Amino acid sequence: MSGKLQVEYIDHIAVITIDNPPANTWDRNSLTALTSLIDELNGKRDIYSLIVTGSGDKYFSAGADLKMFVDGDKGSAWAISSLFGQAFGALSRFRGVSIAALNGYAVGGGLECALACDIRIAEEQVLVALPEAKVGLLPCGGGTQRLLNLAGEGWTKRLILCGEQLSASQAHAVGIIEEVVGRHEAMPKALEMARNVAKQSPSSVAACKSLIQESRVLLEKGLLLERERFVELFDTEDQTEGVNAFLEKRAPHWKNA
Repeated sequence: MSGKLQVEYIDHIAVITIDNPPANTWDRNSLTALTSLIDELNGKRDIYSLIVTGSGDKYFSAGADLKMFVDGDKGSAWAISSLFGQAFGALSRFRGVSIAALNGYAVGGGLECALACDIRIAEEQVLVALPEAKVGLLPCGGGTQRLLNLAGEGWTKRLILCGEQLSASQAHAVGIIEEVVGRHEAMPKALEMARNVAKQSPSSVAACKSLIQESRVLLEKGLLLERERFVELFDTEDQTEGVNAFLEKRAPHWKNA
C-alpha cells in the first residue's frame, strides 16, 4: 500500500484518503496502490461501501503529477495512462457503493477519480475542471467518457475543449455532482449515505449496480481509445511545450504541431 493513500475502516465502510501534499496528485505508486486496494476491498465481505476524499482542506486531488510526462517518452506515457485506466476502472467496478467526498479542488485526474465513483458529494467551495488541453494533453483517466455520460456533450466540450471550470453549484446543476454541502460537511454526509447503504442487502446492491452499469458496453471501447489518443499526443511539439510551460510556471507557446 502506498503511503499516499490512507485507509480507515468505519463499520462497513472503507474511507480512502488521497494524501500526497500539497495537491494530492496521483503518481505510479498511488495508482497501483488504488488498484490493489479495490481488489482487496472486493474480497472483504463486510465492506459494503467506500468513500474517497482528499487530505487537507484545499484539494480533493489536482490530478496527475505532470513531472511523470516531462521526458515526452511514449512508452512511459502509455504505461502511466494504463495505470490510470486500471485504477479508476477498478474503482468504477467496486462491487459496493463508492462515494466521492469532494473537500477541495477536483482537477484533471482528481475529477476523473470522482467520476469513477457512483456518487459525488461536493462542498460549496469546490471547483471542478479537466484542464489537460492547457498543457498539451487530454484526460486519460476516463474523463472524456464518464463526464459525457453524466453531463452530456455540450458541457463535456465546455470543460475539456474550452478549459472551463465549474463551481460546485454549477457542477450540480449539470449533473456532475449529486449533492452540494457546506464546508467540512462532505465527509459527514458521505458517511451518512454509506450507512444508509448498509441498511440494504449487500447482495442486492451489488446486483442492482451491475444492472445499472450494464449499459456501459461502449464505454470500455471509448476508454481504450482515450488512452491511445493520449499517447499519440506525445508525437507533438505542443505536448512537450505544454508540460514544460506548466512546470516552469509560464504561458505555453503553441505551434499546433
